[in-house]
Amino acid sequence: MQNELVTVTGGGGFIGGALVADLRSRGYSKIRAVDIKPLDEWYQKFPDVENLVLDLNLKENCHRAAQGAYQVFNLAANMGGMGFIEANKALCMLSVLINTHMLQASQSHGVKRYFYSSSACVYNGDKQRDPDNPGLKEEDAYPALAEDGYGWEKLFSERMCRHFREDYGLCTRVARFHNVYGPWGTWDGGREKAPAAICRKVIAAKLSFMYIDDCILGVRKIMDSDIEEPINLGSSEMVSVNQLVDIVEEIAGVKLKRVYDLDAPKGVMGRNSDNTLIKQYLGWEPGIPLRHGLEKTYAWIHDQYVARENGLAVVK
Repeated sequence: MQNELVTVTGGGGFIGGALVADLRSRGYSKIRAVDIKPLDEWYQKFPDVENLVLDLNLKENCHRAAQGAYQVFNLAANMGGMGFIEANKALCMLSVLINTHMLQASQSHGVKRYFYSSSACVYNGDKQRDPDNPGLKEEDAYPALAEDGYGWEKLFSERMCRHFREDYGLCTRVARFHNVYGPWGTWDGGREKAPAAICRKVIAAKLSFMYIDDCILGVRKIMDSDIEEPINLGSSEMVSVNQLVDIVEEIAGVKLKRVYDLDAPKGVMGRNSDNTLIKQYLGWEPGIPLRHGLEKTYAWIHDQYVARENGLAVVK
């Protein structure tokens, strides 16, 4: 398959860019990365990759993205951290156009395997009110009470993938991402996730999250597997926001005064991944400890922050 064309939608984003980098490192010679952002805003871009700036809400652009591809990894979506999700419900719901059109285009152009990146936001909110919950099983998505907007779009798109597999024979795979973080991720501007935001705040003061490497390895394993149902792809390590701050304080060598804004978007009270099913299927689960991943993430954001303070171009 390394000589076959692979399309990565959302290729200019955090996870998409990391996936493109991984495909290149494993010898894939024909890669098409697609994103709506201008090229100078892509997180990572490579000169030997076919980089296309396309709005995949439009059906004709999805056909352009899928044409000639053997595999499609659909990571494109309108999303961000909890603050962005809660303030942009309609925009998040419109991502349903992307997956619908990409499925239609993939079927039309004879794509062999199709990966869809779902989210832990599909899970029933009533099962996430206890910060000490034992971990979310795949079956906990039903009865449905998904995160309003973003979560409902993901849940609907999961079903769409299932029915394209059942009705049209398109080999679809679905993973529910749990709080992915790491270098090259958004760290400022309102769309960042909690680990990056806290790293930035600690850096500014001084001057259950899944690390990106686990995410990319899991995507590859799930895409190549026989797993047909949506499956968790996340860390089983439960951590509170206070524990997250503790770890970053230790890494930075500082102690912060903590002020809690209880009016800010909170999301669920507790969420981590029950990895029983992925271990059963693959004999593997994401295992990079939060402390290890945050050390690398903190170092990268620190360099970006210092560069920005010195007037240099940075990835936000």
